[in-house]
Amino acid sequence: MKIKFDEQSYQLDAIRSITEIFEGQPVKVSNFTVSMGEIVGQEVTALGIGNKLELSEKEVLENIQKVQMSNQLKKSTSIQDWNFTVEMETGTGKTYVYTRTIFELNKMYGFTKFIIVVPSVAIREGVYKSLQMTEEHFAEQYPGQHCHYFKYDSSKLEQVREYATSTNIEVMIINIDAFKKSFDDPEKENKANLIHRERDTMNGKKPIEFIQETNPIVIIDEPQSVDNTDKAKEAISSLNPMCKLRYSATHRETYNLMYKLDPVDAYEKKLVKKIEVLSVNSEEDFNDPYIKLLSVSNKNGYKATVEIDEKKKNGTVARVKKEINPTSKNNLFLISGERDLYQGYIVEGIDCLPGNESIEFDNGKVLNLGEAIGTIDDNLLKRYQIREAIRTHLDKELRLVHHGIKVLTLFFIDKVENYRVYPKGKQWEKGKYALMFEEEYTNLIRQPKYRMLFEEDQYISNQKAEEVHNGYFSQDKQGNFKDSRVNKDGSIRSNKDDESAFELIMKEKERLLSFETPLRFIFSHSALKEGWDNPNVFQICTLVDTKDPFTKRQKIGRGLRLPVNQEGQRIYNENINVLTVIANESYQEFAESLQKEMEEETGVKFGYIEEHAFSAIVKEDGVEIGYGASAEIYSYLIEEKMINKKGMVENKLKEAIANDDFEVPEEFAHMKVEIEQVIKRAIKKLPVFNKKDEVRIKLNKEVLLSNEFRQLWDQIKYKSTYSVQLDSDKLKEKCISEIKKLPVFKARKVKRENAVLKIDQAGVTGEGQTMRVYEVLEEQRRLPDILRYLQEQTNLKRRTLVDILIGSKRLKDFEKNPQAFMEAIMKIINREKRKLIVDGIKYERIGDHAFYQQSLFEHQELVGYMKANAVEVSNDKSIYNYIRYDSFGERTFAEKLNNDEDVKLFVKLPSAFKIDTPLGNYNPDWAVLIEKEGSETLYFVVETKGSMEQEELRLKEHGKILCGRKHFEAIQTKVSYKLTDRFESLKEEV
Repeated sequence: MKIKFDEQSYQLDAIRSITEIFEGQPVKVSNFTVSMGEIVGQEVTALGIGNKLELSEKEVLENIQKVQMSNQLKKSTSIQDWNFTVEMETGTGKTYVYTRTIFELNKMYGFTKFIIVVPSVAIREGVYKSLQMTEEHFAEQYPGQHCHYFKYDSSKLEQVREYATSTNIEVMIINIDAFKKSFDDPEKENKANLIHRERDTMNGKKPIEFIQETNPIVIIDEPQSVDNTDKAKEAISSLNPMCKLRYSATHRETYNLMYKLDPVDAYEKKLVKKIEVLSVNSEEDFNDPYIKLLSVSNKNGYKATVEIDEKKKNGTVARVKKEINPTSKNNLFLISGERDLYQGYIVEGIDCLPGNESIEFDNGKVLNLGEAIGTIDDNLLKRYQIREAIRTHLDKELRLVHHGIKVLTLFFIDKVENYRVYPKGKQWEKGKYALMFEEEYTNLIRQPKYRMLFEEDQYISNQKAEEVHNGYFSQDKQGNFKDSRVNKDGSIRSNKDDESAFELIMKEKERLLSFETPLRFIFSHSALKEGWDNPNVFQICTLVDTKDPFTKRQKIGRGLRLPVNQEGQRIYNENINVLTVIANESYQEFAESLQKEMEEETGVKFGYIEEHAFSAIVKEDGVEIGYGASAEIYSYLIEEKMINKKGMVENKLKEAIANDDFEVPEEFAHMKVEIEQVIKRAIKKLPVFNKKDEVRIKLNKEVLLSNEFRQLWDQIKYKSTYSVQLDSDKLKEKCISEIKKLPVFKARKVKRENAVLKIDQAGVTGEGQTMRVYEVLEEQRRLPDILRYLQEQTNLKRRTLVDILIGSKRLKDFEKNPQAFMEAIMKIINREKRKLIVDGIKYERIGDHAFYQQSLFEHQELVGYMKANAVEVSNDKSIYNYIRYDSFGERTFAEKLNNDEDVKLFVKLPSAFKIDTPLGNYNPDWAVLIEKEGSETLYFVVETKGSMEQEELRLKEHGKILCGRKHFEAIQTKVSYKLTDRFESLKEEV
């Protein structure tokens, strides 16, 4: 199988956020690729061909700020050593994004030299595999743009010369250790230093010199693990980069943040799997003496922190943390509130020796760090976790195997020896986890529920327990598997032993996704901590102790990516896309700690508002309100004590939003709803669902087949087609008006600076005295073919473009700054064209035989979570027993529909019910049948929005709603299309 790649709008936004940094750079267009005798975007040097940037630092900074404001990000005040940051949640395709960015930068500006720097062998292999998998896809997207990519290998340094001299797109993938070590000991003979050594085969030049002269664009993958030391930063600088593009989900430093897709964005937009937690832990019954050792210390005397059950004054028992020591606070009977169960538990000693941390009681019991007594046996608890992971896996196979989706489960374990044991001088043996797995798997597949799966499915049947699981760990020279070495910061230390661990999972990802490969359960220590994920991981089980160095976010990141079927097609069904985490802690504890990790790692502040948060709200004229107005709103919220000075949302603001009595200053009253939307997003938390609250949303076939539903469906089921009549004269008029409003374009600038030179034994240095900047008004340059450029970018006729350009009376600006002028004109034309397309659209019904079948509802597999996104409804009012909602407003609307006696039937329309529009597919919210005074039947299709004001709806969203209205008018039935913000306004129509 081959994974197919489709275009996602958020990925294009991330790409655009980087390419627009270089707005104004001469564009590489077919018939003006030559400028001043050189290839656009390239410069010939003594050692090869390098990237050439023609923009000044000031121009780039202005571009940076424009992009940041459009993306609602804090404005940069300096170029920050040419670092540009893109933050994308794990599983949303950052490797695809930066690979496509390479092609776009070449297509637009002619840049050809790129280096991808990665932190480890694992990620290097993953990136190389990704480039292989996308090679055919990008060849179709960018015909004629040949891209050569390779892994840096110190034994093949001739590749560096080829990299430097090629005119094609060249991409070198190199892990930081391959050239960082050179700075630790440059004289030492090792492979890492060869890049800095002169070579006869390179005319006495160092390989690094060839790289430096290419002025490469350096892409840093996971920078928090790449240039996280001064030596690493020095190594990156030694490449002489034109700029550095930084991509990660967890940046430690966000220089020039250009694009941000944080965890909340990713989950809300359904770009990754939902997360549900299946908690497997022992219940607190307080019938045994419970003691858990949490920590030990010998600072200011020996002491330990334990968790025990304490009897309160009212007689109830609760689990609490207590500090104990061998002298004064040593009797757990007294510390527990004199619970008889703790008789004889007197602390005799505390051991703080690393690796041996423990406490000892005078009854002979010893408790190691992280261990507990009085609870379920740890091995038994692990067995239950393994059992539930297999059970959940098999349940999903029952649902998904017929969709052509292979299900994978990933186990994170504490020690390799718990999965595979190597007795001295003997063949390896299965460890306790492997034995537990095979026993539980064999028992479960015998159950009648799963027997059908194993009897019918041609791939899964006849597979033995030992064939469906395997371990992926580092190996030593004898072939024995071992724990990967972990640095203090939690990163994996790269070594040759790791490379053999990644063959199937890194290099043959597509084979792993095939039903023909029996492997479905993967056991890993730390080798899969970063650099690997698989779209079809649906379960993650953590068989680790409390000292586990890897975060929950690192683990769940291995399974967030959306799955693919056997044809390699991405699946966007949110009912299928659920990642189940089998955890050995409560759902609440897991959710809270995951939330905390996300705040620490990504900078996302749940419950905080930033000063620039409102800057992207659009005014009536289509222009964003900007940073200044956003700061005014922010100051108002502080003055009203709705947020504190750090931006934390106070209860006063939460209550005002909940009670619908939030007020804003009069000058911002017309955008109150959008201000509320920004605040509501800040209040939100990451949705993590409790599997114990899961409800299956079942189809009520009696209602589906009822006369009332047939009547309703007959009114809305018909399909339509559209045509567009574009008013050319109106388009010209609108474009000319907007172009006239453009600010003055400035010519290229020359910087003049006076400096005093100082010469001494340290060398020649200069200290600037004065600096001035001049516009070069008399510069003679070859002007590009503006009509050809605009034709390619707007698809308008040359005659129309000529009329717009002449009518604007701005062609003098084209001579001053051709590239900036062309880009500005192109954006205005495309924006005005989109508006007129929606205004001029006409829908027609496609006869009586083109319509959506009622079977749309039968094919839906719906899952909801009570208390989170599902509300129960009457059996006779809807075709499902629960309505799954996307917002509080939808929940309220559903409850009012359910409780109103005039509403006889309502349904939330499935995502497959789509209306074609030139702005993308549109899926209305509700279909409703209402009886008026017990006699007349009324049919509605309803779109529920938080705001009814057109200017408060985004242009694209408003355009789709307008198309929806025209579609329902065109199908000529009794249905009424309504846009509403509340149920009461719908009843007023009755």
